[in-house]
Amino acid sequence: MRNTILSLGAGGLLLVGMSLSAADTKGDPEKGKEVFEQCGVCHNTDTDEKKIGPSLKGLYKHDKLKNGKKVTDENVKAMINAGGNGMPAYADLLSEAEKANVIAYLKTL
Repeated sequence: MRNTILSLGAGGLLLVGMSLSAADTKGDPEKGKEVFEQCGVCHNTDTDEKKIGPSLKGLYKHDKLKNGKKVTDENVKAMINAGGNGMPAYADLLSEAEKANVIAYLKTL
């Protein structure tokens, strides 16, 4: 009986963790806009003009990223993580939730 209760409790925690993880991957555009403020130093969002880095206006309406890869959440996240061409890598600087929020924000541009 005790093992059954412990198993059910552990299973419940696993389900809660999985649902929280799924919520993190969706992202919150408002929170993403706040995180993106640091990115705005190098990237425009309201014009197509390049700053230090490329404009991200309409990013998800483009066929490809500047590196030639298709515009997908995975490829955008990989770009955020790895950086490149003068952009620092944010793999260890932003949490997974912050990255998901930034991606959700980029989809609104």
